[in-house]
Amino acid sequence: MQFEHYDAKVAQSLASHEGAGGLAGFLGMRATQSGPGELDVEIEVRPDLLTPFGNMHGGVIAALCDHVLGTVCYPVMPRGSWAATTEFKLNYLAPVTAGTVRAEARIESLTKRTAVVRIRIMNDERLVGLAQGTVLVMPPKAAA
Repeated sequence: MQFEHYDAKVAQSLASHEGAGGLAGFLGMRATQSGPGELDVEIEVRPDLLTPFGNMHGGVIAALCDHVLGTVCYPVMPRGSWAATTEFKLNYLAPVTAGTVRAEARIESLTKRTAVVRIRIMNDERLVGLAQGTVLVMPPKAAA
């Protein structure tokens, strides 16, 4: 897929950004790969992210999906635009108890106003979830 507005500098800043604030920082998300329409982000499984049953909380995996769903769009949108998740569906396929969880986001469709993104959630090399969502692409505000 070709992306008219791909900005390699934005993609590089996503892939090299460590220590993000907010929820992404709290959860320890770190981008490991970014390219045209692609973004991989990982979280280490930690005891404070587990349920009383010893599995990673589904909300952590959902937050990871929501994060990559919008973030993957920034390198391919016109500068100054912003992305807002409008919906996503997540299928949990297997429990996560240890290791690393990686969300592999890929843009399947991008128009001037929307993007559709598919996400594979891996626990080390095991597929543990699949997600797909829609992102609203908001153009830059006109200067007053």
